[in-house]
Amino acid sequence: MKFNLHEKAKENIIVVAHRGASGGNIPCNTMTAYEIALKQGADMIEVDVSCSSDGKLFLFHPGMEIEHLNRDINLPEMTYKQIRNIRYVNYDNTPTQFRIAGFDDFLEQFKGRCFINIDKFWGNPEKIYKAIKKHDMTEQMLVKSKPSKNVFDVLENLCPELPYIPVVSEKHPMHEELMKKGINYIGAEVLFKKDNSYLASDEFIDMMHSDGKLVWVNSIIYDYKEQLAGGHSDDTAMTVSEDYGWGWLADRGFDFIQTDWTMMLTDYLKRTDRYYR
Repeated sequence: MKFNLHEKAKENIIVVAHRGASGGNIPCNTMTAYEIALKQGADMIEVDVSCSSDGKLFLFHPGMEIEHLNRDINLPEMTYKQIRNIRYVNYDNTPTQFRIAGFDDFLEQFKGRCFINIDKFWGNPEKIYKAIKKHDMTEQMLVKSKPSKNVFDVLENLCPELPYIPVVSEKHPMHEELMKKGINYIGAEVLFKKDNSYLASDEFIDMMHSDGKLVWVNSIIYDYKEQLAGGHSDDTAMTVSEDYGWGWLADRGFDFIQTDWTMMLTDYLKRTDRYYR
């Protein structure tokens, strides 16, 4: 199977499962959460990658040990063997059967099956890129960051072919500069507090598309006080209306929607004839 995000975006809105599909007894960032996300229709899964004290990669969101493990520890200070023996807890802080996954195991399991957004790539770019190359999975990957000279230098010198999008807020002043760099700049993730933002406008989205770039938007909510898409979110899709939460984003022409409710978003997009382009 050939992986090309531009070709995929011509077919359908790319549904991104934030940390997989978790709930009940199944924690996020586990192999099971990612398998469920694919069953629920995700085109891409977002994973958080960290590194052990002895230099081995694993899946876990940094700084969330108390929330997900109910233990006051710092995983990057522990060995890989110690980390792999730790179990996640569920929403009631009860231990589950699920252990922290190794990055190599994850790559092997999902090779050739879906697109993958590697979050926290910039903490260990050489190690992560080497693992991706070892499994021959470059085309499946996407990395993101706030735009910076350091990030651009890493991309140009280490992994110029790796698909990359900058995360921009309210404006995107580096578009022209990125077009000229020797990196695989494929689009932008946009954050906006109000839905009349330039980054949500027809003018901006049409400009990006005319330049061959894709636009990523988030319906996820980290903090209700910090809106990522002008109030059009998973929360408002469920509590106001699906049309207001998700339909507005789809109708604007965004190419990616990242969600915590994969099955419901996918069902809505297909049911309302918004999924396929």
